[in-house]
Amino acid sequence: MSKRVIACCLLIALSSEMAFAGLGSKKVMYVGGTATAISERTEGTTTTKDEKEYVFTYPGGKLSIPYDQVDSLEYGQKAGRRVGLAVAITPFALFSKKRKHFLTISWKDEDDKQQAVVLELGKDIVRTELATLEARTGRKIEYQDDEARHAGKGN
Repeated sequence: MSKRVIACCLLIALSSEMAFAGLGSKKVMYVGGTATAISERTEGTTTTKDEKEYVFTYPGGKLSIPYDQVDSLEYGQKAGRRVGLAVAITPFALFSKKRKHFLTISWKDEDDKQQAVVLELGKDIVRTELATLEARTGRKIEYQDDEARHAGKGN
């Protein structure tokens, strides 16, 4: 095999893997909800440092959710097999799972209208975000199942 063919195969393999890489471990993605100014699948960051509001910052703007207006917090996971990656690179990827971490926040806005967002959280920020949201809102996280409870609390 020529060096050119090997280099081309490596380039294809690396670019295919990057296409399936998903959300960064410290990033947040807006999945959906009532915030019409944000497009679905918009990535950004969140901050819990403000004592009055939870802030999701994305390219072109920010969404602020007052802690004292939050009605409910729900956390769940979805595990999917990396089928596309397995086909493109190696069948061993079929045995690995990529967990997605979803946080749903419901609150009343300044007009007393119910609002909600679903955010996908990067794996490295899940526990910190959940603990801080519970502390600042005074609301308990509702876990979708025992597996989500284990991942969210680290037990």
